[in-house]
Amino acid sequence: MRDMVEIGMGRTARRTYELDDVDIVPSRRTRSSKQVSLAWQLDAYRFEIPFLAHPTDALVSPEFAIELGRLGGLGVINGEGLWARHADVAAKIDQLLELVAKSGYERAVGLLQELHAAPMQPDLLAAAVAQVRAAGVTVAVRVSPQNARALTPALVQAGIDLLVVHGTIISAEHVGDGEPLNLKTFIAELDVPVVAGGVSDHKTALHLMRTGAAGVIVGYGSYPGATTTGEVLGMGVPMATAIADAAAARRDYLDETGGRYVHVIADGDIATSGQLAKAIACGADAAMLGVPLGLAAEAPGRGWYWPSSAAHPSVPRGSLLHVEDPWDLGGELSGDIGETVRPNLERVLYGPSDDPFGSLNLVGGLRRSMAKAGYSDLKEFQRVGLSVRA
Repeated sequence: MRDMVEIGMGRTARRTYELDDVDIVPSRRTRSSKQVSLAWQLDAYRFEIPFLAHPTDALVSPEFAIELGRLGGLGVINGEGLWARHADVAAKIDQLLELVAKSGYERAVGLLQELHAAPMQPDLLAAAVAQVRAAGVTVAVRVSPQNARALTPALVQAGIDLLVVHGTIISAEHVGDGEPLNLKTFIAELDVPVVAGGVSDHKTALHLMRTGAAGVIVGYGSYPGATTTGEVLGMGVPMATAIADAAAARRDYLDETGGRYVHVIADGDIATSGQLAKAIACGADAAMLGVPLGLAAEAPGRGWYWPSSAAHPSVPRGSLLHVEDPWDLGGELSGDIGETVRPNLERVLYGPSDDPFGSLNLVGGLRRSMAKAGYSDLKEFQRVGLSVRA
């Protein structure tokens, strides 16, 4: 195969590409950005922008989920995070950030593990779900494959609209200490649609689609400095290739089923509107964003970000990252966690922006990219030409 390279005698590897390795090629036609639609629909639920918030306590509180829903996106609450374990989450996060300010990162992961060692309390999670539901926005909650069977009945009873079965790496059948979780059987027995991931290859994506999932998450939520899956497990996800592979699996499954469309959601290495546009161009229907939304004043991490995998009790795969403000809105990168002035979520998504690097006005940047390439909606834009940097 042309994309295989020899890395030693008898050992070959596939050549793959990151989002920064590819560029969008404009066509002969351009259009006004006002003519571009970013709307998409996941099962019965329509969203005006193709953004989901990564399910980490640093990002998604019930209040954040409500605001993101109001602005057209989807916030995913971590069903095994702090909102399921503590009644005073804001105080716990303040305790964590104070420790970082005084002692650095060395003790932060240990405290995260300690906070997540508290038992889960179903009534607390039900209250969070009820708060979001009462606001009239779509309610999505993440559970791990290990705990999906135990937690899902209470979540369905609490009134969730979407269930996200999400792990660093997921398969169609999770084999644990007890009975294996067969996703196909599990999904078939539910009355709510399921999004599952993350995956990084065509075969696994196709297997997940065959379980009946409404969407498949591609990637491990990676971001330099925050996610350490590569350092801990030696695994990496070149996102341009992974998204394109999953999009190919989507086409194969569409043909296999005679028309069932499964959405591909990119999760990783997306920090700017340009990278977001490339993810859609490679075949994603939407993106699960972490660090970019961590800039927002509404994010509970108050300018700090960590992935949910950072709290794993024995093999943490992430650390705390200060979300930089390159346009200098104030505050110190190493400094006072209470004084940094951060943009609100609406400005992060819709502007106005004075940042020339694409960290603000994510919606406007994506819309303008599509317009400059001559496309009017997300599915059309998935066919845009791409080039690879030498």
